[in-house]
Amino acid sequence: MRAAPGQLVAGRYRVTDRPEGEVGVLAVDVHSGARVRLFGLELPELLVPGHPVGAPAPSYGPRLTARVAQVAAAATAHPRLLRGLAAGPEDEVLWIAEEAVPGVPLERLAGNGPVSPYRVAEIGADLAGALRSVHEAGLTHGNLTLRTVLVCEDGAAMLGGLLLGAAEEELCAALGGEVPRRVYETRALMLGPLAERWAIDAGAPADTWALGVLLYRLLTGHGPYPEDDLPTLLAAVRDGRHHPADGCGPLRPLVERLLRPDAAARPDAVAVQRELRELLSFAPEPDRDGPPDPLLPVPRPEAGPLVPHPRGRRPARATDRQGPARPPRVPPKLLGPLVLGGVLVLLCAAVAVIVAVAG
Repeated sequence: MRAAPGQLVAGRYRVTDRPEGEVGVLAVDVHSGARVRLFGLELPELLVPGHPVGAPAPSYGPRLTARVAQVAAAATAHPRLLRGLAAGPEDEVLWIAEEAVPGVPLERLAGNGPVSPYRVAEIGADLAGALRSVHEAGLTHGNLTLRTVLVCEDGAAMLGGLLLGAAEEELCAALGGEVPRRVYETRALMLGPLAERWAIDAGAPADTWALGVLLYRLLTGHGPYPEDDLPTLLAAVRDGRHHPADGCGPLRPLVERLLRPDAAARPDAVAVQRELRELLSFAPEPDRDGPPDPLLPVPRPEAGPLVPHPRGRRPARATDRQGPARPPRVPPKLLGPLVLGGVLVLLCAAVAVIVAVAG
């Protein structure tokens, strides 16, 4: 977004690259030297209700910057949550900086069709842990989508987009003012018919519902609700009418509970993470002989024997002999003395017999 390599934006971020097909641009913080990912949010010059006609449009930069700083300060560190850093307005763009780590967006990796249930369970467990940290800090993420999840080289999934989601929602509220219809229209233009962003409730239950939508999307290759247009999507979400979850495999019961319209009937992030970890304890080992899969982590360590042997006993090997024991062989150099000794013993025995008979 209007940022080329070498350009300095928001007074402190030097753009280095814009990876093809990825969200945001890579940059370096000239103050700390840290690598960051930048997201640009347009600040449209729209009039809010009650603003005098013909007067200059208000500036939303300071309001959004303050909101982003508030969320960044409240968020706690978590190994599966990308750290949001700061935001700064420049002209008509609000630049939001987030921690940059090596990885590939989940959107790119999941574009080839359904993902195996156990791999989805691994990703879901990571995301549930990140959401748990957000909720414990009293925050709502509100921006859980394929585009905000990064898959690292070791297969771990990391959740980003926290500050960007907060800025987008704040901008919608600022543009809409106190008119719900205008807020809706602003969100419709900004977000489009993406199911994960249109929960019917707010707070932590909205995040776990979005997680259910994401899991369904990974498992089946498509969303659980029709996304052709926004009114149809919202009607289906409101009525709880989602596509059958037949393709969700062993995750079907959990996904169906996460998509329930009643927020009180959904599991929270803690329960979701616990259930997914229990499922993973029965997961088969990755196929080491099959083709590499970018959605699979590194193979797990070798498992021990299925039937452990008693302690102190060595299991028999295929080369061990099980027949009767053989007498030990006599060295050749001892064979002569042994034969001579045997002859002498026999002679002594014969003499003793003769003496006994003669006597």
